[in-house]
Amino acid sequence: MRAVIQRVSEASCKVEGEITGAIENGFLVLLGISEEDTEEDVKWLATKIANMRIFGDENGLMNKSIADIKGRILLISQFTLFAQTKKGNRPSFIKAAKPDKAIPLYEKMITALSALTETKIETGIFGADMKISLTNDGPVTIVMDTADKENH
Repeated sequence: MRAVIQRVSEASCKVEGEITGAIENGFLVLLGISEEDTEEDVKWLATKIANMRIFGDENGLMNKSIADIKGRILLISQFTLFAQTKKGNRPSFIKAAKPDKAIPLYEKMITALSALTETKIETGIFGADMKISLTNDGPVTIVMDTADKENH
């Protein structure tokens, strides 16, 4: 499971001209799910995202989590995070999970993040052609992959 986490002052998703999710002050999370991902990956990544301290405190240091600032999350499914680009000029997405596996894990991520942050998670529409707008605050962008997690 891969996530690109961007600290934003605002972000929104439109599908066919209609806003499906919009936030102010929080995270835009682009989430890629691979065929190898499990519910354990969801739990680990959701916990890391919810507890990540990348919001400024009273001294301007990155010491506050999304819960500390009562921030919001816009979660967008993005299979292209598993693009393989070593051969040729057209990316291969063979490692990305198929919808029958990815959708349940995406939904579990929504539930997990909502429980951990005690807020409604805004979303796009899985598999749709989405238009994402954002104002990256900082800019702050963090990339995480559950394949890189440490067990402690």
